[in-house]
Amino acid sequence: MIAMQIGDLAKYRNTGSVGKIEELMEDEGKTWALLDTTNLYYDVSTLEPAKPEEYREESTGDRDLKDKLKEAYRIREQYADMQEAISSITPSGAG
Repeated sequence: MIAMQIGDLAKYRNTGSVGKIEELMEDEGKTWALLDTTNLYYDVSTLEPAKPEEYREESTGDRDLKDKLKEAYRIREQYADMQEAISSITPSGAG
């Protein structure tokens, strides 16, 4: 087993999650590593070294949230434009 250190890039074998090790702790005879991208602890025996190109500083969840926020802002702008356009419509009837 390769010794992991704080600052190393690591990949969790089961899911492929990649992150930078922020903390190492010992508990009940096991060493656990906290990955920055998931904010979860992993048994270091389930981690392997990761390549720099595999690492993204933000987690998938963060990216999904940022994409959702961008979409929400886009929809809000469209709604405001639509309200402005509707307010300039002059109703007219045939009766």
